[in-house]
Order: sequence, then C-alpha cells, then structure tokens
Amino acid sequence: MKKILVKLTAWRFYVPFRVGLIVCVLGLSLLVCITIDLRQAEARYASIVIDADTGEVLRSRNADTRNYPASLTKLMTLYILFEELDKGRLSTSTKMKISKRAAGQPASKLGLRSGQFILIGDAIRALTIKSANDAATVVAEFISGTEWEFAIEMTKQAQKLGMRRTKFRNASGLPNRKQLSTARDMGILALSILRDFPHHYHYFSSESFKYQGRLYRTHNNLLKKYRGMDGLKTGYIRASGFNLVASGVRNGRRVVAVVFGGRTAKSRDRHMTKLLDLGFERIAFKDARRVNRQTVAKNGSKIPIPMLRPNIQRKTALKIPLPIRRPGIEKWAIQVGAYQSVVAAENALQVAVRKLPGLLDNAVAELTPVKMSQGHLLYRASFFGLNKADAIMACRSLSPASLPCAVLRNPYHRLASSIRL
Repeated sequence: MKKILVKLTAWRFYVPFRVGLIVCVLGLSLLVCITIDLRQAEARYASIVIDADTGEVLRSRNADTRNYPASLTKLMTLYILFEELDKGRLSTSTKMKISKRAAGQPASKLGLRSGQFILIGDAIRALTIKSANDAATVVAEFISGTEWEFAIEMTKQAQKLGMRRTKFRNASGLPNRKQLSTARDMGILALSILRDFPHHYHYFSSESFKYQGRLYRTHNNLLKKYRGMDGLKTGYIRASGFNLVASGVRNGRRVVAVVFGGRTAKSRDRHMTKLLDLGFERIAFKDARRVNRQTVAKNGSKIPIPMLRPNIQRKTALKIPLPIRRPGIEKWAIQVGAYQSVVAAENALQVAVRKLPGLLDNAVAELTPVKMSQGHLLYRASFFGLNKADAIMACRSLSPASLPCAVLRNPYHRLASSIRL
C-alpha cells in the first residue's frame, strides 16, 4: 500500500513538471521564431558609391547583402519598357488596357480603373515620379501577358547585366520574400540605364506630372535639394526600410550611389547627401593625382588622355551633333584633355576660359570625337587659332592639377590659308 501511495505521489508531481517543461520549451521555441522573423523583417543597411564614368567603386558597405528592393524594382520594369520602345515594338502613345488585377494593386497608385486605358508615356511618368504600383502591373501584363512571366524576364535581364544576386517576383516591388537584390546590383542597373538609355534618362529628372487633371509630385526630394542630382528612384516597404538610387553630375563627372535600409526618408536623404559628397570628393582627388602623373611633351606630340574605362560609354555618342565652327587661321592650338563624355569635355573648355581670361578671346573652341582602337569614343577639347606665344603661355598658366594642356599645330591652318578666309 505504501509503495502505491509513493508512486501516486511521485506521479502527481511528475505530470505537472513534465507539462510545465513542455510548455516552457514551446514558449522558448515560439520566442526564438518570433525573434528570427523580426530579424528577417528588419531593414538591413547597405550602400555603395560608384564613379559612373569608370565603374570604379569609391565606397561600399554590405554592398552584396541581399535585401528587399521595394520600389527600386521599378528601375528594371522601366529598363525592359525602354528596350521595347527602342526596338520599335511600342511607342509612348501606345495605349495599354488596365486589368482588374492591375487596378486592385495597393498604394502607392494612380487609382487606375479596370477596363480603361493608359498611354505608355503616362505610365513611365507614373513609375518614375509617383512610383505607381498599378501602372507597373499594367506595363508587365501588356508586355508579357502576366506579371509573373514579366518577372521571369526581369530576372533574366538582371543576370545579363551582371546582377548576380537579384531575383524579381513582381514588377512593382510590393512585398515578396523571394524578391531580393543588393546595393551593388542596383548600382549596376542604374549604370546600365545611363549607358543604354541616355535618351530616356530625362524621365528620372522630372519633379511632377499631371494625369487626369491631378498633379503628382516626386518622392525623390533630393532632386530639388542636392546640387547636381538628376535622378533616379526611391523605394520603401516596411521590411526594406527607405531605399534610394541616386545619380548626380558635378564638374562633368557623374556619381551613382545606392542606399538600402534607411530608418526614415529624411535620414536616408541626409545619408545619401554625405555619400554623394564623398563620391565627388574622391573623384576630384583621383583626377588630380592622375593629371599630376601625366607628362606633356614640349613639342606637343603627346596628347594627355585620361585613363578611362570604355564600358560605360554611351551608345548614342556618335549621334551627338557637334557645332561646325569657322577655324582660326593662326598656326597654333592647345588641347586641354580628352574625355569620355561630351559633358566632361565641355566642362574642361569652360574651366580653361575661366582660368585664361583674355588669352582665348580670339580662339575657337571645339570638341573632336576620336574613335579609339578598342572601339570607344573620346572627345578632345581644344582651342584653335592661337599664335605660338599665346599657346605656350596658356599651357604654362594652366597648372597640371587643374587641366592637362598640350601645344599643337593648328590642323586647319593650311586649309584656312588656302581659301583666304
């Protein structure tokens, strides 16, 4: 009897203990799961700053960490749409029918209605300025039939561009656990847009647009606040934080920067300002060092050419119209560098005019496109129609840190003399 009582007493204490242990374990497991989910949902910081003219990474933090791109996704939607426009399959006046699914997308949106139509030109502005999710779905369905099929094409295009850690599942950037990208990959996408579609880039600079009588303003506040900034795109979902891909130009040089995981739009913008400033400072420092290393031959036979990578060269460079100007008849000229972009070459001419007041009053400025052996273009920035003394004085007055300078024979002199200008 005593043995039975002992066993019953032990069992009475054992059962609650066991149940309590199970409850405790389950509670700890649940707490761990919740913690893991919160960590996965928490926006993680990442950034990268790139010299857009050379492709050189000037600064990076967690640049290859995969995060949710949010509305930065629309950059790839636009890339594919621009490609369709350039191939002639679509035009900005093409009408796209709005499906019930597209009209039902959550904000940010235009409030499109099922069964109606929207022009591609309006859809582009809705994507770049309003970041409209309904417009993104309309574009995806119009091009590929379904948004899912369009997302497959987006991922394929990302791989072609070298965005190796990016996968897309929709055209808008709305939450999807499998839709991931990195700061580096978004930087690659921004550079690809600048390289492949410079003629469409102006859409990213627009601050507002009207649609059906209503005015929509851009979410990219730095367009109005940061000197030199001219695009690209903001993005936000709770899991991503506040994202931004930005590009700007100062002194003829372009910087692209990407930020993931900002806590607020204002703090993200402040941080982006610091990153862009840092990028321009480092470019200026590197350019100064490069110029200091260059040597200019006394007889002018060597032309100082900046060391630039060709793969960011715009495809449309050959189509850029250069002004035809009457060459000076003096025998001498100076060249103040050769640059990868027209903007950079024009900036060099302007700098030279400011630094050489009076010496270049009678000279003719000219940009000369030169096709290099690798197939890319450089633009020589020159002043023609100088006498020898002025040409030599001009190059002596320009310090190597400000501009390279070489004294040359004026190639137009014989032609000008023969036709007696």
